[in-house]
Amino acid sequence: MQRWTPDLKSRDWQEAPEAEAACAALIAGELVAVPTETVYGLAADATSGTACARIFEAKGRPQFNPLISHVASLEAAMEHGVFDARALALAEAFWPGPLTLVVPKSKTCRISDLATAGLGTVALRLPAGPVMRFLSEKTGRPLAAPSANRSGRISPTTADDVIADLGPSLSWVIDAGPCAVGIESTIVGLGDDTARLLRPGGISRQDIETVLGHPLQNASSDMRADAPAAPGMLSSHYAPDAAMVLNAQEAHPEDGLLSFGPDALPRASEALAEVNLSPSGDLTEAAANLFQAMRTLDASGASTIRVQFIPNFGLGEAINDRLRRAAAPRV
Repeated sequence: MQRWTPDLKSRDWQEAPEAEAACAALIAGELVAVPTETVYGLAADATSGTACARIFEAKGRPQFNPLISHVASLEAAMEHGVFDARALALAEAFWPGPLTLVVPKSKTCRISDLATAGLGTVALRLPAGPVMRFLSEKTGRPLAAPSANRSGRISPTTADDVIADLGPSLSWVIDAGPCAVGIESTIVGLGDDTARLLRPGGISRQDIETVLGHPLQNASSDMRADAPAAPGMLSSHYAPDAAMVLNAQEAHPEDGLLSFGPDALPRASEALAEVNLSPSGDLTEAAANLFQAMRTLDASGASTIRVQFIPNFGLGEAINDRLRRAAAPRV
């Protein structure tokens, strides 16, 4: 495994020999850990079934769980998916950015059936992070890139997180520092006439509904857990080793405490370890800090992490979604 820290403020980082080597590795079907604005992704050539199989093997990910493919432009996305007026409006409003659109496959779609889990739809994203866009454009391939961690575990927001989980499986790790958004993309399903929120994420439900002009439906209750329509829909996901207790009323001396806002829980000073996602109660800051805070508390030795109440609006919906899945019974 090789590690590269590009100077993204420089105009010539894309001409570095490491950039050429990372692209060559992707074309050869190898795995490259790539920073995006959301979390670090485990990238591979989405058009290669063999390369996608390496993602599933490295992550220990169920092969019925589809992958998001990252592209360099809206035009590239339209090669693989059918974009109706709704999809175009959302892409124009939020791309590049933390929004994934699940749309019907186009006749020209080259993305592997393994990446789409054999479904008639494909999950596409144009990320704001420049490295993933560059790699997709330079290789001429969509890049399948789920979070670069073991399946079901806490998502990585730093290169060190990635190396700790997946180092031996990687050809390259591209280190661009901590991810700015810190929580995965919002996924909207547009596979039929109903627009569905398949996963809350870095763009709020309210902002998406404003563009669409009508409410999003929630994922249908008949979407089976063993055949999810999009990533991040498994009931147990993002899990630390420690148990999770949500909406805690007070801290316990032997437990970790995940706090939020300026008002401390009773006995907070007695907790084994505490991390406050945002002392000011800012949900954007809390989302950016969520996964790293969970990793810190998990490393404290606490057998249980107690979580203070977090409002369920805006980015709070995405934060609470991740916390509920982290606290769910483990598969």
